Amino acid sequence: MPFSCCDLCDVHGEALAAGTLLVLTPGFRMFGQASAYSGQVMTVKVFEDNSLVRATLKTAGQGRVLVVDGGGSMRCALVGDVLAKLAIDNGWSGIVVNGCIRDSAAISRMPIAIHALGTHPLRSDKRGEGVAGVPVSFGGVTMRAGDWLYADSDGILVSRTQL
Repeated sequence: MPFSCCDLCDVHGEALAAGTLLVLTPGFRMFGQASAYSGQVMTVKVFEDNSLVRATLKTAGQGRVLVVDGGGSMRCALVGDVLAKLAIDNGWSGIVVNGCIRDSAAISRMPIAIHALGTHPLRSDKRGEGVAGVPVSFGGVTMRAGDWLYADSDGILVSRTQL
């Protein structure tokens, strides 16, 4: 169902006031062809190692959104075109990366949306480190597996319940 984050904020003002609908601090750039995405959150926490990101995107996404807390590192990319294709092929709705992506030109031609802090040409390490399904905090919001995320070119919203 099409939506606008602006409209969701207007309609759900009481949830914003109650703190059950949260808005991530601006600063994330949007990549990919999709204009908006939403779904239940799955979290991974990694640092300059995308092994767990790849492993998670290999699983059935079932319309979920992968939220990657990369610690805000700007020293390498955690998602590129290969992982974006995995996300598409396995039914992930979108990806939010607290860090960088690469292959942005290729991703711009793919039917997915990804929010990230920026781009970096260097790929990440592959040490097999990280944790999945834990609460992650960035952009002024703590996100938990099972929360609902709504994102478009105007921003990223997180709700404890489906809107």
